[in-house]
Amino acid sequence: MSDTKTPLVSLLVPICNVEQYLEQCLESAVSQTLKDIEIICINDGSTDGSLAIIQSFAARDPRIRIIDKPNSGYGDSMNKGIEAARGTYIAILESDDFMEPEALEYMAGRCEAEQLDLLKCNFWLYWSKPGIEQLNRHNLYFSAVSPEMVLMGVHRAIDVPEIFWAKASIWSVMYRRSFLNEHGIRFLPTPGASFQDTSFSFKAFACAERLAYSSRAFLHYRQDNEKSSVNNPGKVFCVCDEHEEIERFLNEDRPDLKPELDCIRAKMKYYNFHWNLYRLSDELRLEFLPRFSAEMRKEFEAGNMQVVEGDMARYGFFKEELEEARCIAYDSKFYGVKFTCGNTGKLGTLMHYLKAGGPGYVARVFADKAGSR
Repeated sequence: MSDTKTPLVSLLVPICNVEQYLEQCLESAVSQTLKDIEIICINDGSTDGSLAIIQSFAARDPRIRIIDKPNSGYGDSMNKGIEAARGTYIAILESDDFMEPEALEYMAGRCEAEQLDLLKCNFWLYWSKPGIEQLNRHNLYFSAVSPEMVLMGVHRAIDVPEIFWAKASIWSVMYRRSFLNEHGIRFLPTPGASFQDTSFSFKAFACAERLAYSSRAFLHYRQDNEKSSVNNPGKVFCVCDEHEEIERFLNEDRPDLKPELDCIRAKMKYYNFHWNLYRLSDELRLEFLPRFSAEMRKEFEAGNMQVVEGDMARYGFFKEELEEARCIAYDSKFYGVKFTCGNTGKLGTLMHYLKAGGPGYVARVFADKAGSR
């Protein structure tokens, strides 16, 4: 490292009881072709062998810094990592994922050359275990960054807002650290919560003045970690907490952005709540649906649910989406019956794609299938 006090990139690795995948993750971090980095491992009270693995890597690579703390949740871990970071840029590597060797060199190079606040790349869906996905162990997540998005060049996300309803995937983004600090962009530090990338990602894209995309994929996003928050049906209402934080952010921290973003925020809420409904069991869906219904009614009454056609369609709802949102808001009993009728055949396939990436992924998958006919 040319300057141990100011590395070019700080790579944050939040860790909690993930010894099964941690060595592969950290090996990909220390093998980066960009050497001017620090790797900040935040151990969130792991009770398995994770800390010993971190310490073994730190013993052979002085670029690794360890934050060892009692369990306080993902959001608090990430905030502590951001505060400890010294790099010009910040990147994130989840401890059950791994990245290609040239990832940080490419991303930092783009950020430096174009003076970006954020650079978002594509990524790979990855299955490590044999099974139904064995023939497709790596799928390019092509709804994260489309060719059209790459061609936008440097822009404000508010002006071309598709990114707000793509999968948050905060670990496929590089952030300028001064940008995060200037706007006070941090995670919601609720202990035991999940999906805390939702509000963080919204804040970052909302405030970014210089954003760009790359269709290149470096991150391998593991799909078959049973402990992943995506696979935890018990955290039914965590996504609601994230959207409350988004509303608080617009009302209190950035009211200047509220007029431009309220309809975008409402559409994002619809997509995220819809995704959450799909991932739950029938029983938990019926528990979540009243909250979903109430939130949609609130958005309709506030005038945030709008159909916009033509070139401005990206800012509002398609008619079919709005009809479904209205059904959820005002006829949720009917909607509940619709979603407790079993998950086999085509519905099972649909739910697989929803769990993998949400409505945006599903839309692009089916658009691609239609285009290939």
